[in-house]
Amino acid sequence: MRLASLISLALLNAVIPAAVVNAAEAPSLASGAQIRQAVSGNTVEGSMDASGRYTEFYAGDGSVRAKDYKARWTIEGDSMCWLYDGQPKDCWQAAVKGGQIRWIKGGKVLGSGAVVKGNPNRF
Repeated sequence: MRLASLISLALLNAVIPAAVVNAAEAPSLASGAQIRQAVSGNTVEGSMDASGRYTEFYAGDGSVRAKDYKARWTIEGDSMCWLYDGQPKDCWQAAVKGGQIRWIKGGKVLGSGAVVKGNPNRF
């Protein structure tokens, strides 16, 4: 039993420092209320790793308006979800800091944007 305890303790000590470093580097996730406060009635301009640049206005009624398309947005728990025509619902976590937002899926930051007040593009 003693050898098993020592091995467990050694493994625990080896794992904890890496977890602490990763936690310190990971963005602080926003709550659903914080995401809603940041985007509702505002435009987000940014870039996603998979699809490139985007500019979207998130109306308070749950509609998404952009130059060439429309969609719907909702907050579900602590995630923001989008429903684009012909696509399944897609939900993401977010980190919000100041006027910046980072989109997180599977624990990885896969996009980001700047929050611009209102609908300056008149979408």
